[in-house]
Amino acid sequence: MSSSIKATTHDHHAAETNANPAFAARALATLRIAFGLTFLWAFFDKLLALGFATGRSVDPATGVETVDRFGDAAWINGGNPTLGFLKFGADGPFKDFYNSIAGEAWVNWLFMAALLGIGLALTLGIGMRIAGAAGALLYIMMWTVALPPENHPFLDDHILGAISLVVLAATSAGMTWGLGRQWNSTELVKRNQFLR
Repeated sequence: MSSSIKATTHDHHAAETNANPAFAARALATLRIAFGLTFLWAFFDKLLALGFATGRSVDPATGVETVDRFGDAAWINGGNPTLGFLKFGADGPFKDFYNSIAGEAWVNWLFMAALLGIGLALTLGIGMRIAGAAGALLYIMMWTVALPPENHPFLDDHILGAISLVVLAATSAGMTWGLGRQWNSTELVKRNQFLR
C-alpha cells in the first residue's frame, strides 16, 4: 500500500475516532427543535397576527408602520395567509401559477396544516420521515415562488432548509431530546415504518 493511501486511511480512521456522536446527536436535536419552532411560529403568527410577519403594515403615503396584533390580518379573523406572498411576492417562471392560486381557501388550509403538522412533528421529534419530506417539499415550493433567488443564482435559505430537513429525517434526529423513541415503539409505527 502506498504511503499516501496509508495516510488517507489513517486520517479517515482518526477522524472517526475523534467524532463525538453524543454531541452530534444533541446538535441535530437542537437544529430539529429550532426548525420546528420556526414552523410553529409561522403558523401562530399567521393564525393570530402576532405582529411580526402578519399584522404589520406600512402606510405608503407617510411611511409610518403600524402593528395590528390579533386584527384583521389574522386568519381567525378572516385574514389570508397565502395571498400576499403568492400574489405580490411571486416572480419568475411560476409567477402565473402562484398568482392563480393565491388566497384560495384550499391553499390556505393546506399551507396552515403543513406549518402546524411539520412544526409539531419536528418540535416533538415524531414522524420525522413525513415531517422531513413534507417540510422539504414546502421549502422547495416556496423557493419556486420567486426565482431566481435574490443573492445567488439558485441557492437560498429555502434550499438550505430543505436539505436540513432531509438530514434531520435521515439521521433520526427525533431520538435525542424528543419523543422519537416512544413514537417509534408504538404498534402503529412498527406496522407502518414510513411514520418513523
